[in-house]
Amino acid sequence: MKLLALVALALAGCASQAEYPGKTYTHVPRTEKCKPTSEKKIAALFERWNDTLQSGDPHKVVANYAEEAILLPTVSNQPRLTPAEKEEYFEHFLLNEPSGVIDLRRIYLGCNVAVDAGLYTFTFGRTGQVVPARYTFTYRWDGEQWLITSHHSSALPEQE
Repeated sequence: MKLLALVALALAGCASQAEYPGKTYTHVPRTEKCKPTSEKKIAALFERWNDTLQSGDPHKVVANYAEEAILLPTVSNQPRLTPAEKEEYFEHFLLNEPSGVIDLRRIYLGCNVAVDAGLYTFTFGRTGQVVPARYTFTYRWDGEQWLITSHHSSALPEQE
């Protein structure tokens, strides 16, 4: 029985060496504790973000983002990397009284991370303009709350 176990280990080692010749990998067990979540809880994070848009306060909107988060916004070519840059963007964006609605989404769950991607539509109360767009939010559990680590939004190309 011991011989059989040794042969199985040797074969497993050969298989991984064949797959990655010259590489040696050590399995390191995960030590972090995963925050239980669900698609419903992650979907609610968009509503939390959208509600802060309704507040009109850019500081409240930026509080949804991790400090090192990247924002690639719909109506600006400039990536926003710092909290101050994000706040400056939202100061202007919020002047148009935006309100978002999810049209289509896919949510992917991991250990203390999640992705919410799909299509949303913004209506701007100030102008009545309606803008359909693509979006991706990535989230990370920081030990106390879910925060946005990246947010990409881009207007849909014109329909032919």
